[in-house]
Amino acid sequence: MHTANDDAVKVLNSLIETTLDSANGYKDAAEHVDNPQYKAMFAERSSKRMQLAHRLQDEVRSFGGEPLDHQSVIGKLHNKFVGLKDGLMGGHSDKSVIDEVERGEDVIKKKYEMAAGEALPTEAQAVIADAYQSVKADHDEISRLKHSLH
Repeated sequence: MHTANDDAVKVLNSLIETTLDSANGYKDAAEHVDNPQYKAMFAERSSKRMQLAHRLQDEVRSFGGEPLDHQSVIGKLHNKFVGLKDGLMGGHSDKSVIDEVERGEDVIKKKYEMAAGEALPTEAQAVIADAYQSVKADHDEISRLKHSLH
């Protein structure tokens, strides 16, 4: 029998994948920028997103589910594509890395917005709403940074 808990586990696991994609994207970004301030910001964001993924995993467990512990195939492919593109194009610039980070932030923000609209148990809704506030704040900061560079 399908329950609201099953829906919560499915939505939360989807957010876990996307959040792990984001954490790994920030880790890659930290490795590819030259500006020490950006390196520190991206490394901190990677850590913050890993903590968020762990929080979501705990929530999945509270619903009796098995949390995902890996990023999505699409996220892995995107990371490899960005690395390949950098290699073919002769490297990277801080500006191009920030452009990619903002693209990733658009994806995760939209994913959390969609999840917030799901009919889920109150506990799951609360965790998603809280996480969304953090994701939105990070998105908005990266967006401002990108626009300041263009």
